[in-house]
Amino acid sequence: MSHHNLLHDSADELGPIRVFDDGQYRVLSFAEGDEQSRIRLSTPHILQHEYTQAMMLPLLFCEPKRVCILGLGGGALLNSLYHAVPGIHITAVELRQEVMDAAEMYFKIPKGKRITLDVANAIDYIDEGLPKKVDILMTDLYNTQGMDRAVLQGNFIENCAKNIKEDGWLALNCWIDHKNNHELTQLLKVHFNDVRALDTGSGNWVIIAGKRKNNSNAKALKAIAQKLSTQLEIPLTRWLSRLTDL
Repeated sequence: MSHHNLLHDSADELGPIRVFDDGQYRVLSFAEGDEQSRIRLSTPHILQHEYTQAMMLPLLFCEPKRVCILGLGGGALLNSLYHAVPGIHITAVELRQEVMDAAEMYFKIPKGKRITLDVANAIDYIDEGLPKKVDILMTDLYNTQGMDRAVLQGNFIENCAKNIKEDGWLALNCWIDHKNNHELTQLLKVHFNDVRALDTGSGNWVIIAGKRKNNSNAKALKAIAQKLSTQLEIPLTRWLSRLTDL
């Protein structure tokens, strides 16, 4: 987006935080040419980035009452879940206070008793343990240098599993470079019994991992995906068709 549309320009010790707006879309950026978050102003709850849409796939396997999102950004995942899932409780953890402030000011984040926003290091936060285990844990931890490498470590994966209910799911947003990271796959399989992934076609490799194996057949999953596609207003069936077992 053009710098002529710059709405917000600040920085902290980790780098710049900029918000751009062209009248139709609003974008959060941490680096030149980077889109950390994007919303359509008229429908902020409809996910715009492919990887965020793919991260909704755990909804095929469980009906969440409680979700934790590690890495708030502009709050797109939070907005979509809050809008689509009645009664859901969402905790979002963001490392940078400036990012949290920008998200609340510019990205139409819903507020209420069922939403908790915490400024904290997500790696430490999950290590210390959530107040209550969650049905879905989403990790989208990126900074100006790219993906947080701590996400690939065994202790982080173990801590994620500890904070997810026995029938819950993890959604992990990685770079496509991690597609052949067999060490990561094996780490996940130590703690999760159902590990699947897909290439979004936009540079992201999204992994979803369930504590319990789901044996639903393709026809049943497609029917659920069609219903959720309407609910979320995104093509979830498209991402289901790309999902493969690891």
